[in-house]
Amino acid sequence: MAGRRIRRIGFLALFGLASVATASADGPAIKFKRLADPEATFTSPDRQIRVEQYSTETAKQDLLYQFWTFDAKHRHGTLLNPGETSDVAGYRAGFRFSNDSQWLVRMQKLGAGYHTLFLYRRYGTRFSSATPKPLGELAWDYFYSQPVARQINREPKDFDSLDHAQANLIKGLDENYAWLGQHWPANRYLVISLSFDSQGEDKPGPWVEGWRCVYDMKTGEFSIPPDFVNTNVKAVMFPDPARK
Repeated sequence: MAGRRIRRIGFLALFGLASVATASADGPAIKFKRLADPEATFTSPDRQIRVEQYSTETAKQDLLYQFWTFDAKHRHGTLLNPGETSDVAGYRAGFRFSNDSQWLVRMQKLGAGYHTLFLYRRYGTRFSSATPKPLGELAWDYFYSQPVARQINREPKDFDSLDHAQANLIKGLDENYAWLGQHWPANRYLVISLSFDSQGEDKPGPWVEGWRCVYDMKTGEFSIPPDFVNTNVKAVMFPDPARK
């Protein structure tokens, strides 16, 4: 179920992107209740935009979340995730703004051990999707384009075969990843970590723990900095031959 969820989010994100024009209401429907936890609200560094999270219970007794951005005076709201179902938006999310408040990353749990990323770009006081499908899926696409993917012994882009697939944002966006020893231009790069495991497999194959790549928000391209090469080599894990 969770594996199918990963494959479906690309379509849902595209649907959401196509629906931005129709998601023009200034706020959520009355059935959606705002999360009271102060840590569920995120404010941009320039203090002009706030992200609020709302939830409702579906007919299947699942939770469905909506993520709204509002201007400083709370007059104009924009729905970040139109068209998403509880398969994608079934959990509250985490958010990170770039220091110039022009980019917003959504860190979304999809299920137990499953995570992905969404990227939004600011236009005036509104944010809209910056990529044609979730940033997390694009990162996996990039991974499968690399020679390392041939060691994994899984069909290219077969997300259903990845147990507990995770695309996570590495901390440090607010300081341009200085803690990683980088000296990059401000507000340009995102460092993404990819992982999946082989739990429950009778004959487990190789898996990945913390394989890193960089996304350039200016060009829309992925890359692997030289400093990440050794980390990525160690990120590919191989099962104990005795289990074969």
